[in-house]
Amino acid sequence: MTRWRLLLTRPAEESAALANELSEAGIFSSSLPLLAIQPLVLTDAQREPIAHLERYCAVIVVSKPAARLGLALVSQYWPQSPAQKWFSVGAATAQILADYGLDVSYPQCGDDSEALLAMPVFEQAIQGAEPRVLILRGEGGREMLASRLRGMGAQVDYLELYRRELPSYPAAILPQRVQAERLNALVVSSGQGFEHLRQLAGDAWPRLARLPLFVPSPRVAEIARSAGAQNVVDCRGASATALLAALREHPAPAF
Repeated sequence: MTRWRLLLTRPAEESAALANELSEAGIFSSSLPLLAIQPLVLTDAQREPIAHLERYCAVIVVSKPAARLGLALVSQYWPQSPAQKWFSVGAATAQILADYGLDVSYPQCGDDSEALLAMPVFEQAIQGAEPRVLILRGEGGREMLASRLRGMGAQVDYLELYRRELPSYPAAILPQRVQAERLNALVVSSGQGFEHLRQLAGDAWPRLARLPLFVPSPRVAEIARSAGAQNVVDCRGASATALLAALREHPAPAF
């Protein structure tokens, strides 16, 4: 696996943690964060779902930033840990919630919405009369999750806590980084991360689109293929474990 040379595009702190795990496995990586987290300023009305968490039979947290920002709000309204079930898509987000003392579950197999919805403990949580679910997230995203929940008879409310912005970079930094460091694959962690990748690539996208592109889910894979990416690998999860498994299953291209 040492022939892989990856471009990581997660937010800076997450890219650093992923780079450490890759390095331990003998894999070179270079970080170019394409998602900067900007917390939103919330009105009292927007904070209301947290002030009235007792209305919800389940709370779904879709990312680590949503977990951190959401818990900062919870601490302002709830001196004791809320009693309902909490859920996340991935283990890292779940750990943040568990460390706070919440009753949290996440899918052991698969880091995506489909795996979450298939969990027996989740199905049990929304079996009551007129179930109501709160989703903590950034601006946009996870629309399929809400649609599926409504199809299961649940009322769904959103609390959007942050937006993801593309950091400011000099023109052509992306193709220059790929060429200078002889990178042979790209890694994105979300649909918006891919859109920022394509935006930053500019006129070099047709060339970069030929590189292997590792993505976390079928949804992001479809977005990438529709945009012209020619070699998309669905890791079925955004964790380091999922990425490492995908790298083992696919041979690195020759330089």
